[in-house]
Amino acid sequence: MPAITNIKGIGPAKAKLFAQLDLNTVSDLLHYYPRTYQDRRPDAKLSAFKRAESVAGIYTVIRTQSIPAKALLIFKAFLRDDAGNLTEAVWFKKKIRRFDPFMQMRRDFKPDAKLWIIGKRDDKSSFFSNKITVEEYYPVNSAEAKINAGRITPVYSLTQGLTNKFFRAAQFYALSEYLQEEKEVLPPELTQKRNLLNIRQALCAVHFPKSASELESARRRMVYEEFLLMTMAWGIKKRQTVRREKGYHYEIKRTLLSKFKNNLEYTFTKAQVRVINEIFSDMQKSVPMTRLVQGDVGSGKTVVALCAMLLAVENGYQCAFMAPTEILATQHFITLNRYLKGLDVKVKLLTSKTPKKEKENALKYLAEGKTDIVIGTHSLIEDSVKFKNLKLIIVDEQHRFGVKQRAKLRAKAEFTDMLSMTATPIPRTFALAFYGDLDVSTIDQLPPGRQPVQTEHLSETKAFETVRSEAEKGRQAYIVYPLIDESDKLELKAAVQEYERIKRLMPQFKIAMIHGAMKSAEKQKIMEDFLLKKTDILVATPVIEVGIDVKNATVMVIQNAERFGLASLHQLRGRVGRGSEKSYCILVSQHASTVSLERINAICKTGDGFKIGEKDLELRGPGEILGTRQSGDLEFKAGDIIKDKDVLRWAVEDRDWLNADDPLLQKPQHAAFKQRLMELYQKQWNIIDLG
Repeated sequence: MPAITNIKGIGPAKAKLFAQLDLNTVSDLLHYYPRTYQDRRPDAKLSAFKRAESVAGIYTVIRTQSIPAKALLIFKAFLRDDAGNLTEAVWFKKKIRRFDPFMQMRRDFKPDAKLWIIGKRDDKSSFFSNKITVEEYYPVNSAEAKINAGRITPVYSLTQGLTNKFFRAAQFYALSEYLQEEKEVLPPELTQKRNLLNIRQALCAVHFPKSASELESARRRMVYEEFLLMTMAWGIKKRQTVRREKGYHYEIKRTLLSKFKNNLEYTFTKAQVRVINEIFSDMQKSVPMTRLVQGDVGSGKTVVALCAMLLAVENGYQCAFMAPTEILATQHFITLNRYLKGLDVKVKLLTSKTPKKEKENALKYLAEGKTDIVIGTHSLIEDSVKFKNLKLIIVDEQHRFGVKQRAKLRAKAEFTDMLSMTATPIPRTFALAFYGDLDVSTIDQLPPGRQPVQTEHLSETKAFETVRSEAEKGRQAYIVYPLIDESDKLELKAAVQEYERIKRLMPQFKIAMIHGAMKSAEKQKIMEDFLLKKTDILVATPVIEVGIDVKNATVMVIQNAERFGLASLHQLRGRVGRGSEKSYCILVSQHASTVSLERINAICKTGDGFKIGEKDLELRGPGEILGTRQSGDLEFKAGDIIKDKDVLRWAVEDRDWLNADDPLLQKPQHAAFKQRLMELYQKQWNIIDLG
């Protein structure tokens, strides 16, 4: 396809504006889809694209009037529609010396001229019964009217300097002059099987649909193409991974594993044992492990991951454990040290907040092989981090990392085993599609004795009554305040002030506070005191979202609950109900929006992590859940994995069929599909090798 400057009206200056949208060729332009549509058909009733206040119709000019003001010129047009209704339209423009800003409008709005008027009804009083705020107008028989009026009209997301009017004209020209050059990439047998429009039909209908049903058919075709390409890429990535020989092996020696198991205060659940066996089986294979462990809050994923790390360590290998934030990394460091007490395992913490001298030592010990397990954040993927014998990588809360970040950590050593974990379970269809390179294990069982947590949306007064009541019985409570960014000093100050207020409100209890800005040793001491029941109430920021296991804690109060995501609310709730006593999670909100209330209501209705995962997908969108927004690995132009889950199922089924029928895409009818796949994913992910 030619450069975008081949489009009429796009010179070098305009081309720079299009480049800001990543549009450099005519094909790029054709595949830049509208963000929404306006129904500008004159006879259209209220449709999916038409709002009650919208105006789109043909009007006849009765007369015009110019009104000079101090700094403005006012231009009025008095109009009549086909039904005889009278309407007034008004424009305001700044005065410019020796220049008439309404010159063109005076020419267009001559008496008896017929014009397409697009705008909104104005409720302000007028001599006429109707008043319109005009957004666009076009002479009825003009070329511009053909593109911008009398039809379902596309509206695009644009950069400053580009208007939708100009962009539509460019798109219309591209379709008229270059559509025949656009190649079909979908395998013909699948287009036929799914009864899909061909690419040329779909592009015309996406930009300038004749009806809502035609638009939906076109969109479904584009969605299917995006989903099929992406799921096929994942399948190839997995096939590429499993055919590599890793060249090292594990022997279950039990020198560390048995001691660790004996030190635990509880026995593994059947689900944990099953998943540990699946992981060990993978690790003992000759090809690198790529496994995802998903399990609800409190199901014991960390202990399962630790078993894998101990197997690696007792075979003389190093492990890297990557968490998405400094708070979570620190929490894991504290938790692992508690579990590994008395075992000869050397663990280091490496984050952006690690002091310089300490960081230098940590890097030196890692490179020399004197550190067995390193726990850290994105700091682990920095070039300065070197390993002597890295063989196992654990990625916690893997949905918060992009494909590129995981791949960069894995590149620290050849043929490493990788274990990813998530407490945000996703439906099986999504797991097959978006974690296609992973084998999935599910811990679907909570430890025995765990009771469902009673979750309610109450006032702070009621919440604190429950805290007092439980504390008087010898139980413990958490009161959590939001801290969106660890470096936000104002928010931290507010949380500290609330801590002082709570101490005044409940002077009879021992109250402590914990937050991410504290030093690791200080946090560890506060957590240990809470564990040993030296503290009744722990005021916290979301530092306690994962990892803390205090069976005597029976109340979780979440302040400003409207500011937390659904997954975070579920994670925080998982800190209570870990013993045999009845437990409570109380959500306190201040200024909850409709979406926030929907989140709060959802968390109150169910404790099922899978249902919460689905709701979270629905409310937040897939990018944030699946760990792709920040790295651009899942930027669908047309697809929505919630709205289009049926099309996603098609893509997964057809991906499996293609993998069986033509795994290397060597058949002539699959050549265009293979080429598009390589263009999209070979460089971006550096994973595809069709051999």
